[in-house]
Amino acid sequence: MKAVVFTLGCKVNQCESSSLMQGLKQNGWEVVEHLCCADLYIVNTCAVTAEAEKKSRQMIARIRKYNENAKIVIAGCASEKSFSQFEGKENVFLITGAKSKDKIIDLLNNEGVFIEEHDEYYERFLQAGTPRTRSYIKVQDGCNNFCSYCIIPYLRGRSRSRDPENIIREIELLHPTEVVITGINLSDYNFNGIRLSDLLLMLKDYKMRIRLGSLEVGVIDERLLGATKAVYNFAQHFHLSLQSGSNDVLKSMNRKYTREEYLQKVDLIRKYYPNAGITTDIIVGFSTENISDFEKSVSMVKEADFSDVHCFAYSKREGTEAAKIKELPAEVKKERMNKLLDVKAETKKKFILKNIGTV
Repeated sequence: MKAVVFTLGCKVNQCESSSLMQGLKQNGWEVVEHLCCADLYIVNTCAVTAEAEKKSRQMIARIRKYNENAKIVIAGCASEKSFSQFEGKENVFLITGAKSKDKIIDLLNNEGVFIEEHDEYYERFLQAGTPRTRSYIKVQDGCNNFCSYCIIPYLRGRSRSRDPENIIREIELLHPTEVVITGINLSDYNFNGIRLSDLLLMLKDYKMRIRLGSLEVGVIDERLLGATKAVYNFAQHFHLSLQSGSNDVLKSMNRKYTREEYLQKVDLIRKYYPNAGITTDIIVGFSTENISDFEKSVSMVKEADFSDVHCFAYSKREGTEAAKIKELPAEVKKERMNKLLDVKAETKKKFILKNIGTV
């Protein structure tokens, strides 16, 4: 029997899919992660934007082109947000949500909708060895921030963290060249008082490169940066979420920092790592953003000297506070996006050129 586990969305989804694949293998399945002819398909969906949710729905038709009699399981954030958009669809026999995805293994002989209500850190199957040089290790799930535009806390639940002993055991099983420590809100890692900086110190002597996933401004301090310096081989890259360069927009987004505080943390990183690559996310065309606010985001890209920027247009998510605010016209978002993409290209080129001749 052959199964496909297909993943949309974030690196955390990829980690969960990898764990799920290992569980299937232990139960006698041949498992792949690319679309092909198979008996069973598990789709790990995403709902971070309307477009991601649309792609999740479209997967059903794509799968049926490979096997019109396929049995399809839908899991993840899109089904957690609205399982009805998948219910009754041809070939879909089982729908689960964003939590405790390993439990799918026990539900394969069932039909219907099974949405996990409890917020717990559930890890039944560790990821297995992989031919990849880089391995993503999920250490945290959920989020307590409730940014006004973000649906994820409502889908993933409250923040919870993974036992460091299991993190270490998985790393030793994978034996990768590089580990990327990731989570839905990695900055909030806290297992019985063990914080992210403590976790790094527990991993400091392992002969591998360690890279951190997306971070929040508040976690950047001397303790965390000192821990990165103690690591055997730390990747000098920090993805520090911004979302807007305007204090007014940051406030309406319910982001817990100011432009000035963000730049102070950038300076602190560069105190430890003068040539660090600092990347970020910026939302273009948030509903409260005026042209002055947008220009502050543009100037922020230049001032922070980012090595790259993931910029994307605001996508309204029903159920969030920001969904109550009237959206900006699509053409305004598009115009601002194009301008920011140009600035991003300039700063990225600048970063590359200034590092010519270095390793």
